[in-house]
Amino acid sequence: VCKWRARFVSKRLDGLLDEPRSGAPRKISDAKVEEIVTQTLETTPQGCTHWSTRQMAKVAGISYRSVGRIWRAFGLKPHRSETFTLSKDPHLVEKVRDVVGLYMHPPDNAVVLCVDEKSQIQALNRSQPLLPMRPGQVERRTHDYVRHGTTTLFAALDYETGKVIGRMYQRHRAVEFRKFLQAIDDAVPKELELHLILDNYATHKTPLIQRWLVRHPRFHVHFTPTHGSWLNLVERWFALLTERALRRGVHCSVRELEKAISEYLDAHNEAPKPFVWTKTADEIIENIRRFAQTTLDIHAPERS
Repeated sequence: VCKWRARFVSKRLDGLLDEPRSGAPRKISDAKVEEIVTQTLETTPQGCTHWSTRQMAKVAGISYRSVGRIWRAFGLKPHRSETFTLSKDPHLVEKVRDVVGLYMHPPDNAVVLCVDEKSQIQALNRSQPLLPMRPGQVERRTHDYVRHGTTTLFAALDYETGKVIGRMYQRHRAVEFRKFLQAIDDAVPKELELHLILDNYATHKTPLIQRWLVRHPRFHVHFTPTHGSWLNLVERWFALLTERALRRGVHCSVRELEKAISEYLDAHNEAPKPFVWTKTADEIIENIRRFAQTTLDIHAPERS
């Protein structure tokens, strides 16, 4: 403390700066770093959509390793690109509060089910035999395949317990969805109310389904916003199914595919683990607002 106070007394604010350190002096100035960052953010190389380290190094007159260090320091990753979709649903706020409210405060004497269908699941057989994993070598499979048909999985995830009700059909029309609703009705005790979280797929809103719901008043339907399927937790379960049972599976027929899905479903239900929703509706809405405002600010010069 005394040392830094003495430096401040003798040199004022300059005394709080770093003193020269040992080693070779810097070869890349702050102005050069700023130039590289600005070029990365605001320009693209001729004929390309984004910069590479070697392209930028050639233009800037420094090594590609130096460009990589500068990009890492500023969190720049020109080689990566992600997708996004802002929901245009006029009832976005109301639907977010409705669905998240079911997660955060489930109603008494009721079951909250996240319902959706995973359509066009392909029964794929690789064109050549699979090469299994060995020490020092990962599992290998051919990129080409032979398709032996498809199936559709209808699933309902119980938010409280993590158990999944699943049925497979060859198609995913309103007729099959009504059959699945009947399967849910048969599986859940009659004394419990049922709150179903669904997306805006047309099959879920046909006159056939609406008439069925009128005849079964214990069913209460809650729709996610348009382009808001991330609110439906069964989508996360579908991702696990794909990762653990489908992506690396080899199926010579639809029957083999459906058997593999059934085995995964049974194994999951033997020791289910529920997903826990932690983000409140207000936090989600604020994130959407902030992201939308950022998007508007970025494109404001173009509109003007």
